[in-house]
Amino acid sequence: MDITDYNARWLGAWTAKDVEALCGFYAENVVYKDPQTAAGITGQDALRAYLTGLFAATPAMTYTPDETWPIPGGFCGRWYCDIAGGGRMRGFDLVILDGDKIALNEVYVHQLPA
Repeated sequence: MDITDYNARWLGAWTAKDVEALCGFYAENVVYKDPQTAAGITGQDALRAYLTGLFAATPAMTYTPDETWPIPGGFCGRWYCDIAGGGRMRGFDLVILDGDKIALNEVYVHQLPA
């Protein structure tokens, strides 16, 4: 698998706020964690509900891949996120794959200075 291409397509679905396209990247029994879901979310249905609410409550965001590198069982990827109306974040994903589906996704993010 070309992880650079996979990561770019996946972040493109985040930018598009395309819940169904995103869910297509995740395994049925995915475990997803980000700063807003400290306990994590398990399963594609729960992730779909979370993403639907998240996207409805947030402005447009453009995710730009920065760097990816392979790790045993998956990859790590760094990115930037430009938020409509101002603001920029720097993020990092830990991704463990089951075949070509994301089984575990841990997201780490911080705001960048203006």
